[in-house]
Amino acid sequence: MGDSQDASSSAAHSARSEDEDTDQQDGGFFRRIFGAFSPDDSDEDTVEHHARHPYGAGLGNLRTMTVEDVAIPKADIVSVPDSITKTDLVQTFRDSGLTRLPVYAGTLDTPVGMVHLKDFALKHGFNGTSGPFSVKETLRPLMYVPPSMSIGVLLQKMQAERRHLALVIDEYGGVDGLVTIEDLIEQVIGEIADEHDVDEGRFWTQEKPGCYVVQAKTPLEEFETEIGVSLTEAEEIDEEEIDTLGGLVFMLLGRVPVRGELVEHPSGVEIQVLEADPRRIKRLRVRLPDQAEA
Repeated sequence: MGDSQDASSSAAHSARSEDEDTDQQDGGFFRRIFGAFSPDDSDEDTVEHHARHPYGAGLGNLRTMTVEDVAIPKADIVSVPDSITKTDLVQTFRDSGLTRLPVYAGTLDTPVGMVHLKDFALKHGFNGTSGPFSVKETLRPLMYVPPSMSIGVLLQKMQAERRHLALVIDEYGGVDGLVTIEDLIEQVIGEIADEHDVDEGRFWTQEKPGCYVVQAKTPLEEFETEIGVSLTEAEEIDEEEIDTLGGLVFMLLGRVPVRGELVEHPSGVEIQVLEADPRRIKRLRVRLPDQAEA
């Protein structure tokens, strides 16, 4: 345990040192971009623009924003232990929709690497059923960065080292958050939507007949209309107290559920928690009675 903490502390120190070194280096695709197009710091109009619009998408963010401005909080990181089984890893990839997952020993504060969906699929097949399995055999190294690093410097480092994911390490060597190269690029060109993102204004997607992936903030009335089932008629549910599907799950359990937990609704509807942290529910899978029995 002590060795792991020492390693994490060393990673944090190394990350801060590399921050200073990288800032002095010439070359690099992204450095050339914001070196050529970023406005001069002495330009009064530019200073006034940044004062009015500090975090709008644009090249200026590469200098003005830091890693802590864009990082995913520790509570929201989807990660797996180094003892995970093949079946559980497949399910985590499937539920999260992610292709890269940090791997830890004991707790997330002792990361040991990253597992890539492509590496897993090529070694064990896309159904994950062939050969003996240990996630340690497919680990890739992680990048560690301090929260104070500018996103422009980190973007350069990621491009140079061909990394798409980095863990943010605090001054004590613990994990403070996670940042991806997509998070950084979005600060320059705006939001990048992919096939796993739910369109703005849409609260659910239908995976197959009778099975939905639903945001926890989905209004209950709208979702009840979609599935043709009332979720508030049961005696133990006070419909005056809840407005969202996440609120319904919280009322049924009397607490915030953990990721992967199954909740049986009195109507026969099965609700699986896909994403949650200690403070809130984020995403759910809802199976209607016929689909749940199948």
